[in-house]
Amino acid sequence: MFTHVRSVLTFALLSVASVVFASFLTVAAADNDVVVLTTTTTQDSGILKHITEAFERKTGIKVKTIVAGSGDILKQGARGEGDVLLTHSPAAEKEWMAQGNGLSRRLVMYNDFVIIGPVEDPAGIKGLRAADALKRIAEKKAVFVSRGDQSGTNVSELAMWRRAGINPKGQPWYLETGQGQGLTMEVAAARPGYAYTDRGTYLVFEKRLRLAIVVENDPSLFNIYHVMPIDPAKFPKVNAAAGKAFAEYLLSPDGQRIIGEFGKAQYGRSLFIPAAGRTEEQVLSNS
Repeated sequence: MFTHVRSVLTFALLSVASVVFASFLTVAAADNDVVVLTTTTTQDSGILKHITEAFERKTGIKVKTIVAGSGDILKQGARGEGDVLLTHSPAAEKEWMAQGNGLSRRLVMYNDFVIIGPVEDPAGIKGLRAADALKRIAEKKAVFVSRGDQSGTNVSELAMWRRAGINPKGQPWYLETGQGQGLTMEVAAARPGYAYTDRGTYLVFEKRLRLAIVVENDPSLFNIYHVMPIDPAKFPKVNAAAGKAFAEYLLSPDGQRIIGEFGKAQYGRSLFIPAAGRTEEQVLSNS
């Protein structure tokens, strides 16, 4: 009798757990998709496809992506034109959250920015700190190709120029493409010139560029990504359940494993470091 009751209770508890798990992974069948607003670096590096396909297999939720520079993505998110954002422009993200656009802002992963340039390194910047390298580029009037699109990468690059005490805008050696990372690096290779890029996207394009990493491993070059579901209280038409599900998946053990494995087989190293549960301060101090 006791064994029978225990079996019934166990079955009931398992049934409840299954229902809870299923409700976390699925949304209403009538609107079973999620619109992810994200940056060109996630697309150009290949990790966006890697993550979204894994999420679709896990949950059955179809992913639609809108890709642009972080500045444009944050503007679209502020108009409620998606369900969840994955971006890498920390200062702008904090402002976006302060405006009441998002439910939460949580760290997902990071890699780092690097400065790339001709193998011959005509400006002689190899091994310098990033700000010192930019000063040298300006002194030598060496060609530098910028995205010029207010993306997270471009915002970081411009912040580094400010740290160097230089305003490169309008200088004949400073070129702005207004395009994504891949095309900007290809322009730099054609000139040839220097460029500022995230390491992951560079590794994907490396073989076709004929450009080398000349500045790296500077703590000021960390490139941090956060996920931010859009707040349905402000934008009632968003698919809040799907947006939350995507965010939770990125932060889950399975999502973090997928991120950590990306790039190892092809490049011998992870292109992104999973960092769920860590703070920006911990990442920047490399603790």
